[in-house]
Amino acid sequence: MSEESEIQAEVEALRERFSDTKALYREVCALLFFRYGITPTASKLYQHVRKGSMSAPAEALAKFWEDLRGKARVEIDHPDLPEALKEAAGQAVSVLWTQATELAREELAVLRVEARTEAQSAQTELQEAQQRSTALEAQMQTAQSTAAELEIRVQGLAAELEQERRAHAACTARGEALSRQVDELKLEQSKSRQHFSAELDKGRAAIDEAASRAAEAERRALREIDRERTARTQVDKQLEQLRGKLAEVERDHHAKVLEANAAQTRLAAALESARASLAESARVNQLQGVELQQALQAVAQHKAEADTLRTLVAQFQPSSTAGRKKRLVDSSGGR
Repeated sequence: MSEESEIQAEVEALRERFSDTKALYREVCALLFFRYGITPTASKLYQHVRKGSMSAPAEALAKFWEDLRGKARVEIDHPDLPEALKEAAGQAVSVLWTQATELAREELAVLRVEARTEAQSAQTELQEAQQRSTALEAQMQTAQSTAAELEIRVQGLAAELEQERRAHAACTARGEALSRQVDELKLEQSKSRQHFSAELDKGRAAIDEAASRAAEAERRALREIDRERTARTQVDKQLEQLRGKLAEVERDHHAKVLEANAAQTRLAAALESARASLAESARVNQLQGVELQQALQAVAQHKAEADTLRTLVAQFQPSSTAGRKKRLVDSSGGR
């Protein structure tokens, strides 16, 4: 622990023992001077004690030096001391007292300046405090007005509260009645639940039975669908066969038409050739009547054959695609 800490601890102990400010300062002076060898000053005393006004440590310090000088003078006047020692001690105490007095005066002047400064600060603070007090008074008046308004509002709220209490009592009575009704409804609900459970069991049984019937119907429907698919497959196969036969018939018909057209072309060429031969024969020999008659017969015969071929071609030419399909279906049905 440092020296300053020790001094401060002992000052705190003296503070508990001495409640009087002057006595406390004198004890602190003795502590600093005799125990720690420190020349006490007013500022140092106030720094450790910090009690009372700034003039208190200066007065205590002056009293301490005065008591010390009185004690020293008594000791110096002791009859057993030599005169030279008395004189030297008197001079030493005189010098010490002069120095201590001057130092105390300087400290006192400084303390007076500080006291004036603190007084001015205190005056400024007092003015500020008065201003704050004025503001607080205004605030208090405003608060009092607000409090009066609040008192009126409180009275109104108290009346409303009484009405609310009455309404609450009525609501409580209605609530009790409703609670009884709720109990009755709960009982009816319990009965309804039991009835509903019984009906639900019946419904579940009916649903299970209906599900079984539906499953059976679904199986029957699936079997019918399979049969229809099989029949449709067969029909598709027959349709493909009929389409093949129709294509074959159309190819045969086309070939016959081509053959008939070729025959008609040949007959037309032969007819033209015959006509040319007939004309030439007529020009060459008009008297060859027999040959002409034969030629005419041949021409008639060729013409008859041509008409026959035309008739056959007309018969083999298709009137419409629907007609061909009908005849093909009729032929396949007949077969």
